[in-house]
This record gives sequence, C-alpha cells and structure tokens, in this order.
Amino acid sequence: MSGVEGIEPNVPPSGTGCLECEAAGGWWFHLRRCAQCGHIGCCDDSPAKHATAHYRATGHPVIRSFEPDEAWFWNFATEELFTEGPELAPPAGHPADQPVPGPAGRVPEDWARTLG
Repeated sequence: MSGVEGIEPNVPPSGTGCLECEAAGGWWFHLRRCAQCGHIGCCDDSPAKHATAHYRATGHPVIRSFEPDEAWFWNFATEELFTEGPELAPPAGHPADQPVPGPAGRVPEDWARTLG
C-alpha cells in the first residue's frame, strides 16, 4: 500500500462517531475513517452511507475501518481492499464502550431489518 495517494498518517479522526449522523441525530452500523482528512463516516450497511458520500463529495479515495481491532483499508478509486497499511494518528477506532450499532440511545429496535 506504500505510494498510495490519499493517505495522510498525521491527521487525527474527526471524532468518535459519524460526523453527519451525529449532526442529524441519526445512527450507524459500522464506522469508517477517511485516511486523507480524518472524516468519520458510517459504512454502506448504515442507513445514510456517509463514508461513501464523503468519497463522492471530496474524491478522497482511501478509508480505514474505525472499528476497534480492525486495521483494513479500502480504496474507492481502485476498489482494492488492503489488510494492512500505515499507522494513522490515534485513536485507531471508536471507544470500545461505544455500542455497535451506535450510538447508544438512537438505534431503532428493528435496526437489523435495515441493513443493506
């Protein structure tokens, strides 16, 4: 994965949850981190798919899982999965006590029915 444009290892994440879901009072299934600007967005199984929307709006091609103990990267531009890559500024994932799906108190009872 060396030499891939779109990775800025020193940029910290934008927060501990999906930026847009937090602003709108929504919820997410899993979280993804833009490897270029640190934007935290929700995965494509989440209702709003904010990580993919961020790629489409900015052209930032690489995301990393923002789930604890996951270190894979996805390149939207090449549609390649990388099981490892450079270390990014901490934290590497959302807080371990943050539920999945999350955040606590905003996940509907029938959330599993909505998964893509």
